[in-house]
Amino acid sequence: MIARTNGVTIFHNPRCSKSRGACELLGEHGVEANVREYLKQPPTRHELEDLMRMLGIDDPRRMVRTGEDAYRELGLAEADRDELLDAMVAHPILIERPIVIRGDRAVIARPPERLLDLLDLLGTA
Repeated sequence: MIARTNGVTIFHNPRCSKSRGACELLGEHGVEANVREYLKQPPTRHELEDLMRMLGIDDPRRMVRTGEDAYRELGLAEADRDELLDAMVAHPILIERPIVIRGDRAVIARPPERLLDLLDLLGTA
């Protein structure tokens, strides 16, 4: 389960410009985020399901990076929900990024400005 804090957590890939942009935007608004480099600390299946709930989505495909080589190599275009979740656990590069979490809500911050909706809940934007 994803730890609930009063702060903000970001599922971050430092090699991704959008993810770096989200971290910068958080900093510009004085928000110190807990950074989880999800390629080094991959989420469990339960955590992915928790993220889906926080994002308000039912279909895990909405948080899959369909342009990744692994997506094609694993033949995920026709995969069902369980197959997609299993693939994301085994190959976290498939998880869309960055994901910013605050309490029981999350947003895929692509573009990074999407996280401003979440910051409004903090009263910092």
